[in-house]
Amino acid sequence: MTLLALDIGNTRLKWAHYASPLPGAELLAHGAEFLENIDKLGDDVWAKLVQPTHILGCVVAGDAVKRRVEEQLELWDLAPQWVVASEAEAGLSNGYDHPSRLGADRWVAMIGAHHRMRAQGAPRPMVVVMVGTAVTVEAIAPDGRFLGGFILPGHGIMLRALESGTAGLHVPTGDVCPFPTNTSDALTSGGTYAIAGAVECMVQHLRQRCSEEPLCIMTGGAGWKMAPSMTRPFELVDNLIFDGLLVIAQRRFGPR
Repeated sequence: MTLLALDIGNTRLKWAHYASPLPGAELLAHGAEFLENIDKLGDDVWAKLVQPTHILGCVVAGDAVKRRVEEQLELWDLAPQWVVASEAEAGLSNGYDHPSRLGADRWVAMIGAHHRMRAQGAPRPMVVVMVGTAVTVEAIAPDGRFLGGFILPGHGIMLRALESGTAGLHVPTGDVCPFPTNTSDALTSGGTYAIAGAVECMVQHLRQRCSEEPLCIMTGGAGWKMAPSMTRPFELVDNLIFDGLLVIAQRRFGPR
């Protein structure tokens, strides 16, 4: 049984073709497309794949983008399954006031992080950070309860908001430094340290809640940009959403 896993974000669609629907499965092929280019996938790269047995994905880009992806998947007579946050799945329980309103990408990434933590040893509280178009900072208790999380703008949104709301701030991206002495560096440093500060705040909240030092995991396309500016140890994981999709796929499609 093979699996095509889909991560449809606000900017790009990332896909991965796995040899089986199991954590740690062999990666057969993978790729990414900006959303404006996804209408050629069915006639191009996906047409070269061996037909998957299952398709599982999460989407935050909206129904219109999801329909466009489903049209590309029509080259196979196989309907995709889309993950929606629920009250509990794959060992994680959802503490959101309205569980189904939690973003699917946040839910799947937390499932991947929780599974990763359990595989490493004794349960610990966790802070899970996704750095992309938006930034999310999630808190998970050692027993797998999602306690809540922050949402804040990513670097690009912060800069565009400042440019649109403040005259004269149309400047190139600068460097992160402790004492910026030009506007470009000031903008880039401010956005970076705002994200790092949100992570630090959540770590403090979770440490106080659980009386234990949290494990911090970071993921997302812009996670590498944050790495040098973090104030505490963390693990940078490239494809945490795919890790979560594999965990979910094992429970949905794997051997009983």
